[in-house]
Amino acid sequence: MLAAHGALSIVSQPFAVDGTSSPSIPASMTSCWFLKPRRRPFFSRISRIAILGSQSGGSSSRSVSQEEFVLEDSKAGNGDAREVRRSADWKEARTYKESGVIYDGKIEGFNSGGLLIRFYSLLGFLPFPLLSPSHFWKDSNKTVQEIAKNLVGSSIAVKVIQASEEEKRLIFSERDVDWSKYSEQVKVGDIFSGRVGSIEDYGAFVHLLFPDGFYHLTGLVHISEVSWDLVQDVRDFLSEGDLVKVKVIHIDRERSRITLSIKQLEDDPLLETLDKVIPPQGQLESDSLSASSPSNMEPLPGLESICQELLQEEGYLPRATNSHFLLGQGDRFRKYI
Repeated sequence: MLAAHGALSIVSQPFAVDGTSSPSIPASMTSCWFLKPRRRPFFSRISRIAILGSQSGGSSSRSVSQEEFVLEDSKAGNGDAREVRRSADWKEARTYKESGVIYDGKIEGFNSGGLLIRFYSLLGFLPFPLLSPSHFWKDSNKTVQEIAKNLVGSSIAVKVIQASEEEKRLIFSERDVDWSKYSEQVKVGDIFSGRVGSIEDYGAFVHLLFPDGFYHLTGLVHISEVSWDLVQDVRDFLSEGDLVKVKVIHIDRERSRITLSIKQLEDDPLLETLDKVIPPQGQLESDSLSASSPSNMEPLPGLESICQELLQEEGYLPRATNSHFLLGQGDRFRKYI
């Protein structure tokens, strides 16, 4: 059987890959040396290369030593095992993603964009925006890089949100873990203390403070919910790090989103004005008629100054319109005509 594979010729005459004689293998080697069990991988490796060398027409004349064969055979075996293991770990990562199971991973390092998390034989990525806000407000004076440095070596509970073996993309999120733990404690109408995070043109993100003293969830205060006043730039009203009171006005549990409002914790100034103009329900009709008389009507606060400004604006209203409007309000407005 050994002769059929060309192995006996190796024993009787050392040779190079192309089958020629080579002095790099001592001539004192005998068949007994090759029969030792611990050398069998080397023996089979030489046989395979000798056959390939003879089939290729002896294109290579470099002699191959014993150490080279053993090292190559060992590396090839380990490489195959690593690939099998990595493939199995990618499959496991996809299972975590589909099931939503929480994984406790070790933080092995960080870069400018996020943390590096060990997932068995794989190394995944946790972007800083997907970290729980609780990390950032334990010490608000620390930079994100300082926070990441302190986290290296610790364990962190995360969820797999992307797992693509083809793209070599393994992404984790800690915010998804917080949502699964704390979102059921939030109801529409609840009022929270919060801290303003990032500010965008369309609104401000506010981190919600929970009874345990940590900021676990984040909601959005849309620009239309910042103030009853006209808001053209959110930054004119809010700054990052501000402490605010917010009201939960909507929860989208499928998309893990919370909508907040600041202005709904304040009285609508328009309603206050209407309360002053519209008489209370049940008031006597005679009182209403008396109050509506031009001679008895009390002007609204600031109405006179508003009328002056309107008259000074060219093209805002025709002069005749202003005159009719003001004449209808009583003799006290005639001086503005």
